Amino acid sequence: QVQLVESGGGSVQAGGSLRLSCAASGRTFNNNARGWFRQAPGKEREFVAFIGWNTGTTYYADSVKGRFTISTDNAKNTVYLQMNSLKPEDTAVYYCAAYYSGGLYGAGSYNSWGPGTQVTVSS
Repeated sequence: QVQLVESGGGSVQAGGSLRLSCAASGRTFNNNARGWFRQAPGKEREFVAFIGWNTGTTYYADSVKGRFTISTDNAKNTVYLQMNSLKPEDTAVYYCAAYYSGGLYGAGSYNSWGPGTQVTVSS
């Protein structure tokens, strides 16, 4: 399996921006696609964004569409999540995950997860 590590989280005021990174190591030759999920306290983990590693095809949750952008640097085996116009409701731990199979919106379709990075947006 591939090992994933997120970075770039922090605390910002509403309207601000952050860029999260997800670096991969290990069996990266199996790169297929990556997803970003988030989990707020007391809530279930939810889908945020997806990108096909070779196709560049992207999908977003409606709640972040137009504000977040997912991208890859294939040479660095790294996926990014650019987050603009942040809102307090974006506060959560953000996780990067390696897609395996199945519906791309479900956490069960991903077989490797990073430890997460905290994003806090204050009003």
